[in-house]
Amino acid sequence: MKNNQKFLALKVDVDTYRGTKEGVPQLVELFKKHQAQATFYFSLGPDQTGRALKRVFRPGFFSKVSRTSVLKHYGLKTILYGTLLPAPHIARKCAHIMRETLASGFEVGIHTYNHIKWQDYVCNKDFEWTKKELELAAAEFTLVFKDMAKTHAAAGWQINDHAIKIENSLMRLEYSSDTRGTSPFLPVIENKLINCPQLPTTLPTLDELIGVNGIDESNVADYILDLTAATAATATQVYTLHAELEGMRFKPILEKLLIGWKKQNHNLVSLKTIYNHLIQNQCKLPHHQITMGEISGRSGKVAMQGPVI
Repeated sequence: MKNNQKFLALKVDVDTYRGTKEGVPQLVELFKKHQAQATFYFSLGPDQTGRALKRVFRPGFFSKVSRTSVLKHYGLKTILYGTLLPAPHIARKCAHIMRETLASGFEVGIHTYNHIKWQDYVCNKDFEWTKKELELAAAEFTLVFKDMAKTHAAAGWQINDHAIKIENSLMRLEYSSDTRGTSPFLPVIENKLINCPQLPTTLPTLDELIGVNGIDESNVADYILDLTAATAATATQVYTLHAELEGMRFKPILEKLLIGWKKQNHNLVSLKTIYNHLIQNQCKLPHHQITMGEISGRSGKVAMQGPVI
């Protein structure tokens, strides 16, 4: 990698059974068509998406749901899983799709075991609860891929201090992408440096933008391309997309983005490529706290790159 090249990493969050079964194969083909690399983060346990309905009491939830047409993107069956319908076990039903993704040349990692459970509860859970959930995910990942995971991306950018420590000490991950921020960094927890780099999501997501400030499906790609056009040549950008959105109904928007990014001379890479670049160039990463903060267009708080230590 040359230092004067612009790199934009594509991070794919796969939240649901339907997203894995239908969205992932479409994304694989689209990325291959445009010679783009990406990192796929898989949810590996039961799909209990229906239990997300309890988020009605979260500030901003109704606004986000009305803007992003949850039923159209996820389908009726998905939003009933774990309540009126049994929760399908994603890794056991879709292991072949996950393995085919890896065989197609794409990096794979852990998103979560139970997406709803992690996203809704992890911030207030203790070490043992957190360790158990990560161990369940790691075990399923190994069953599917016959190898240990090397990277993790927290569901909904929800994380606690225990998880950050476990990623480094017990899971021995190379890097994670659990946060929102501006550039790669090393987290500091309780005044201790964690030697598992964070490669944060730097760009807004489609569901955060559509329906806000005059942005809709027809112009959201142009809005994002305007952001990346202004990116400095030395900046590292990470765009998070979802198999349930860009892999399905928003696929034409993603294709417009891929074409536009190529015209802007961005190299579309995996997060592993960014990590390797940091290692090969012996980059000294800044040390930051991780804080919880709000992101425009998203309900609730997310883990963010905090103050420099």
